[in-house]
Amino acid sequence: MKKIVFITGATAGFGEACAYKFAANGYDVIINGRRKERLHTLANALEKKFNIAVFQLAFDVQDEKAVTEAIAQLPVEWKNIDVLVNNAGLALGRDFFEEANTQDWNTMIDTNIKGLLYVGKAVAACMTERKKGHIINMGSVAGKQLYEKGNVYCATKYAVDAITQGMRIDLLRHGIKVTAINPGAAETEFSVVRFKGDEETAKKIYDGLKPLSADDVADVVYYCTTLPAHVCINDLTITCLQQANAVFFNRQA
Repeated sequence: MKKIVFITGATAGFGEACAYKFAANGYDVIINGRRKERLHTLANALEKKFNIAVFQLAFDVQDEKAVTEAIAQLPVEWKNIDVLVNNAGLALGRDFFEEANTQDWNTMIDTNIKGLLYVGKAVAACMTERKKGHIINMGSVAGKQLYEKGNVYCATKYAVDAITQGMRIDLLRHGIKVTAINPGAAETEFSVVRFKGDEETAKKIYDGLKPLSADDVADVVYYCTTLPAHVCINDLTITCLQQANAVFFNRQA
């Protein structure tokens, strides 16, 4: 019987790369995203290339009712989820605290914290019945160290770190693994979204760097799921060679 991975935010970036990585290794895949057309395109590509099954769930993780109903209504055979990649998240704006847009704050909190909680809880309920599973929460180096103008985005990723630790403790009695993956600078749609479509500003973030790719992160996510049943990577931070932490970089001219 094939294993099943559930990936949120699967229509771009880390989520899409994870979908390809797990599908390439024989997993059937549940993909989630807000953009239905992208979900359809991704599902078709995965099925055609890897001969695996794909189940599409179009919902916004911010919507608790939509999350709960979608996962509760999964066909029985799709509820045997082996791995959850709790990936959906974003940054909006990079502003001094007193100049920030509070709607940006609300969206980041509702997506990065509440959305992660809603999906995590619903999928954990499926896993506890089977006394097995692996939940991978996508954190960030921004959840390890604050940087200027990071304020609320960093706070949401600090929350992901704390939530992951809490989940690991509470799900221990069910034999469920819980891992936090904390990427550093990675060239995906992330910065374009953060700067609200300003591609020039987004590109400058990576000046002088060879940043991580989405595939680099997907490789690490998948690796964490390949270890023996008694082994769990609790917390893993990944950066490119030229990045030491959330603040220090060695940029080349």
